[in-house]
Amino acid sequence: MTTTDWILDIVLILVVLRQVREARVDLRFVLVPLGIVSWSAHRYLHSVPTAGNDLVLIALFALVGTVLGVTGGLATRVRHDGSHPLAQAGAAAVVLWLVGMGGRLVFQVWASHGGGATLARFSAAHDITSDQAWVTALLLMAFAEVATRIGTIVIRAAAESRTARPELARV
Repeated sequence: MTTTDWILDIVLILVVLRQVREARVDLRFVLVPLGIVSWSAHRYLHSVPTAGNDLVLIALFALVGTVLGVTGGLATRVRHDGSHPLAQAGAAAVVLWLVGMGGRLVFQVWASHGGGATLARFSAAHDITSDQAWVTALLLMAFAEVATRIGTIVIRAAAESRTARPELARV
């Protein structure tokens, strides 16, 4: 893993940890984490392998990211202070985020520091044809977790805003 890899993974972990304090659900709330994973995808996603069981692996990891993201979004407290929607990650949301993002980091460290041979044997036994399949799966897992968590919170914040300010419901 490069220094850039470490920085990206740590920043993604810190994204939710900073939301332990209540944060406004605004454009920055949406764009910062989406920007980080989009930049990562641009840097590392060179192709989407389709041979063997590569797509199954990628879909499975994306599904795991989606489940973690939606569940984390539902476990995040959302309220309206009268003028702005606010979100605060609780313990369950933080744990889910750490499982997803921290798990990816641990997997990357393991694969690049001694686990590579085991991973190669597993890949061969399960018809996963390339290292790029794992890269793609991990990136799409992160993107799915970020996008669905943010989407869930934004939808909940919009509903909370309509409840807090009934005049918005007519719009």
